Amino acid sequence: MSNVPTPVTSEGTDVSIDWRVAQFTPEGHPDMTSRCNNLGNYLRRQFERTRELRDLSAAIQAHQKAVALTAEGDSDMPLFLYDLGYSLQLRFLRTGDFRDLSEAILAQQRAVELTPEGHSHMPTRLSTLGNSLDCRFWRTGDLRDISDAILMQRRAVELTPEGHWDIAPYLTNLGVSLRSRFQHTGDLPDLSEAILTQKRAVDLMPEGHSGMPLFLYNLGISLQRRFQRVGDLSDLSEAILAQRRAVELTPEGHSNMPSRLSNLGNSLHSRFQRTGDNSDIYEAISSQQRSVELAPEGHSDVPSYLTNLGISLLSRFERTKDPRDLAEVISAFRTSATSDCGAPRIKLEAAERWAESLNLVDPPSPAIMDAFDTIICLIALTATLEQTLQDRYTHLQETSGLPLKAASTACSFDRVDKALEWLEQGRCLVWGQLTNLRTPLDDLRLHDEHLADSIMEVSRQLDTAGSSRTTSGEEITSSERVSLAEEARDHVNLARQWDDLLAKVRANPGFENFLKPSPWYTLLQHLPELGYVVVINVDERRCDAIALLAGQDKPLHIPLPDFSLTKCNEYRMSLSAQLRSHHLRDRGRNVMVDSECRDEGRGIRSVFPGGKDGESIVQGILRGLWCEVVKPILQALEMPKVDQSSASMPPRIWWCPTGPLSFLPLHAAGIYRKKSSETILDYAVSSYTPTVTALTERVKNSRTTENPVSGLFMTSQPNAPGSSPIPGTTTEVQSIYEVTRTAKLRVEMIEGGALTVAQCLDSMEAFSSIHLACHASQDAADPLKSRFLFHDGPLELATILQRNLKNADLAFLSACQTSTGEEKLSDEAVHLAAGMLAAGYRRVVATMWSIGDRYAPDVAANFYQYLLDHRDLAGGSGFDGAESANALHHAIQQLRLQLDDHSDQSLLAWIPYVHYGY
Repeated sequence: MSNVPTPVTSEGTDVSIDWRVAQFTPEGHPDMTSRCNNLGNYLRRQFERTRELRDLSAAIQAHQKAVALTAEGDSDMPLFLYDLGYSLQLRFLRTGDFRDLSEAILAQQRAVELTPEGHSHMPTRLSTLGNSLDCRFWRTGDLRDISDAILMQRRAVELTPEGHWDIAPYLTNLGVSLRSRFQHTGDLPDLSEAILTQKRAVDLMPEGHSGMPLFLYNLGISLQRRFQRVGDLSDLSEAILAQRRAVELTPEGHSNMPSRLSNLGNSLHSRFQRTGDNSDIYEAISSQQRSVELAPEGHSDVPSYLTNLGISLLSRFERTKDPRDLAEVISAFRTSATSDCGAPRIKLEAAERWAESLNLVDPPSPAIMDAFDTIICLIALTATLEQTLQDRYTHLQETSGLPLKAASTACSFDRVDKALEWLEQGRCLVWGQLTNLRTPLDDLRLHDEHLADSIMEVSRQLDTAGSSRTTSGEEITSSERVSLAEEARDHVNLARQWDDLLAKVRANPGFENFLKPSPWYTLLQHLPELGYVVVINVDERRCDAIALLAGQDKPLHIPLPDFSLTKCNEYRMSLSAQLRSHHLRDRGRNVMVDSECRDEGRGIRSVFPGGKDGESIVQGILRGLWCEVVKPILQALEMPKVDQSSASMPPRIWWCPTGPLSFLPLHAAGIYRKKSSETILDYAVSSYTPTVTALTERVKNSRTTENPVSGLFMTSQPNAPGSSPIPGTTTEVQSIYEVTRTAKLRVEMIEGGALTVAQCLDSMEAFSSIHLACHASQDAADPLKSRFLFHDGPLELATILQRNLKNADLAFLSACQTSTGEEKLSDEAVHLAAGMLAAGYRRVVATMWSIGDRYAPDVAANFYQYLLDHRDLAGGSGFDGAESANALHHAIQQLRLQLDDHSDQSLLAWIPYVHYGY
């Protein structure tokens, strides 16, 4: 116990006596464990009086020693675990360190598991575990946590006899968790039940009881939430009454006074917005200013108090137009957003409000650039490696569009360099995390082999942990809950190990920027030698293109004044309607038929007004993309039209669209008329890239030697269970086999039920290239479940991401919707094509929507024939996908010649095919 500081003995001598007893108790003494635990409890109570964090840290050390010295099966173990968990929970609430919360939940879960049924302490342990799960829910947004919290707290109430003095705190805790779930789901019955349980708790509490302020405070928040949802002013009046009483009954200097003042201010602000009574807004601001003043420095709730104050000050400014109020608004939001403590989600909200308040300054303040810089940094902190992939995607839905808004602002200040940097750092975050976990470590290994091996091992474990998905609920056992808690704790610890290892690497000369987000200028160092990279930002205020070319020292800014977010959404909606109508006639390889299509096309209409000179809707959309987006970019780049009679290929363009533009076919933009067509295909070979960094990393790590596992694996799945037959897939792979079998290449083909999902994954590791001809499905609710359908079962994106396909080169995904993203995650590239890139493939051929059996075999055969015809035989390259973009361009041109018209049916036959990567 020598590392534990001597506690302050402000009340009596019990603490110092117990301290001396623990200090001088010999190791192995039978009372050592209980004395350590008692000391921990004393120190925790000391913290609750002094608010000195060192007291709480000492308490945790004492509890940890008690647990470590206790044998498995000892009847005291549940008590020691519970006390440890409670102290860890308190430290999390004070500092916001997520590791403490993970450890607390594990200790509390074990305490519940080891507590015998019917034990008098079971309700307390269940309720406290529920509180910790509620805390984790607010950090991760995982609905499983809040469902489990409610389950624990219901059990605590059910196990407590009527009239027991503990029933009131259990009821109020249940109400808090029910309110938490309501705030996430909007389910009003949860909130109504929360209010009923919290009113019951208040009614059961005798006047003068020390717990009354807390119960009134929680009831007031729930009533305020119902007012915000339903609008009944009586709820708000009752909330203010409860919160005023809570503040009045809270002793001066109490640690909960700041939160109670801040929330009273929130309710008063709500009433001001409804009634316009100036006295409410002045009282609200006064309460919230006191909350900020009373909060301990470094407390994790300080950003929340500052944000609440800023919101109230903004409302007063809107009434008074006093510039001093606006200055205070900006200061409150800025201080909250840049605070060293607090949850990233709270600080991100403050940063957004900071930027919005700066927009009220006339003329616009350049300080808004600082606000957006903070926003971009905080977005990454809301979706960190300590969360599962699914949870990260859930968080990123809430921030969708912010990087685009930031880039738009930067362009308006003529800072195209910053716009590029923010788009790179704020988009495709999960994709970038996955890529970082697979980063080659050759340079680091030469410098420090042990450190490189440590990075590789932790990255491998994080990759697996991040892709895993677990379940919870009443059906799982207590021991399974402990296992899940251990898994969550280990995941958090791995994320911290990763951060610590990165810090070690960056401390070495030459590695200062290892895996850090790239400044804009570093992107120019590894661009493809031939061709252009074009990023297109789409925001409600303006649209811009940013073009990059190897050898240029700065990005080229190309404003797109004739394009808009409104037009982009109109084009997308119209195209979606046409696709649904088209797919009713030709279902192709799309196993999942949109529910809007099942009524045989009735009710399908376009929001696009139609084209010119008899153009179809699809032709009109492609013309709009050409005239408003693509042609202005080509003109700015001074790209000439290519002579179609020439054998040479056009130059390359890598498109990097943002927002809803990600769902539109830039690679097919053009005017399609029988006698005077003009399209992007006349100027360039198109590819796509999720981010510029994704492309430059592949250029940087480009292999120049023969791939040691070069070869092509292909499969057809014509009769996957539960989906319509697609006999054309058999024809397709057989046509490829005929093209490749005489080329002295390593080629393997396994069809139908002869191939298992596990074999396919093994083949991805054994061959550099893979061709999948099958059904595929995009899962909008859970992107990680997007999948290829095999006779043996589904091959999900989550499963693919767990494989590190370091030798992968080319993937041809001859299935439907393999590059179709999720609308709410348009800038996260959540689709099978991006999944293959993240897993290691350097280039991917995919589809934006359904493809039909009729033409797929010809496209594939022409694609592979072109690759074989353009092999570098002298270099001994074997099977190489380096020419895959040109090969797809060639195959599409051949199909266009075969179709020989520009009808919607013909256009929709070839437009779905897209190329991703280098």
